[in-house]
Amino acid sequence: MLHLLAQGPAPNKFADFIDKVARTPLSQVVYFVLACTLIRVFIYPYLVKTKPHNRTGAYTFARFMNESLDAVIYAGVFVFLLIRPFCIQAFKIPSGSMLETLQINDYIVANKAIYRYTDPQFGDIVVFKPPMRALREDQYGTDVDFIKRCIGLPGDTIEIKAGVLYRNGQAVNEKWVHYLVPLDHQGMKNRKASPEEKEMQLRDFKLVFYQDKYWPLTINGSQVNGEWGRSAPEFMPENQQVNDELLALPPAKIPPKHYLMIGDNRFNSFDGRGWGLVPREDIIGRSEFVWFPPGRWGSTD
Repeated sequence: MLHLLAQGPAPNKFADFIDKVARTPLSQVVYFVLACTLIRVFIYPYLVKTKPHNRTGAYTFARFMNESLDAVIYAGVFVFLLIRPFCIQAFKIPSGSMLETLQINDYIVANKAIYRYTDPQFGDIVVFKPPMRALREDQYGTDVDFIKRCIGLPGDTIEIKAGVLYRNGQAVNEKWVHYLVPLDHQGMKNRKASPEEKEMQLRDFKLVFYQDKYWPLTINGSQVNGEWGRSAPEFMPENQQVNDELLALPPAKIPPKHYLMIGDNRFNSFDGRGWGLVPREDIIGRSEFVWFPPGRWGSTD
């Protein structure tokens, strides 16, 4: 399940049930398939030994159970042990960090096979395992996935100045970016930020290399990483001297096998600007399309 920030209201019960089943832990699936197999092993001798003229009543029920268990076992092995780990998986969007591209309570399908033979590309919407520093305390020890847009690839130099993304020195037209102001505490209703609100909230960004680690810097005037909810604690300057040293550093290239992920809803996304880079091994898959609700069917890009 994707945990991005705030939780929305209760989604459609049917879709939520499908999502819950799709996320059943692999260990539970294995135990369930094993139990079904053992029941089949117990039933099979009875079916074989029953003579044709006695194949009614209990035999009919036992045969139905045997065939049903067959289907369950094959489905469990095919879907949960082959399709989900290696091909596709469904996820639910619980927050507005990717608005308007992805809405709260959208259900998406992620392509897990694509990144087995190719690497993420600039602009991909990516599902990944977040670093510990990106999690809230109540998410520690849970199975949490994030979804953001891939903005920086290995070797890229990424900066944001006055709301404009610069990739390797070239300005990028980010058609997917939105600046929204939430109208309720759940983030279900939003409006477009006015030019004045946008100007007040815009923050510059760059990645720097300082004291043997990469620091994401959200820059507000002469201060870095000083706003609530914008930076993981380990990226907060200890004092004004460290702040000034960080600010003076040139932007660094993203190191090999690491990626920068940022949400489309720039005012309401706790992302790589606050907690840094995502290692290649933590990337799960690429979002392909919304499968629920029906009115939202379509590809994600």
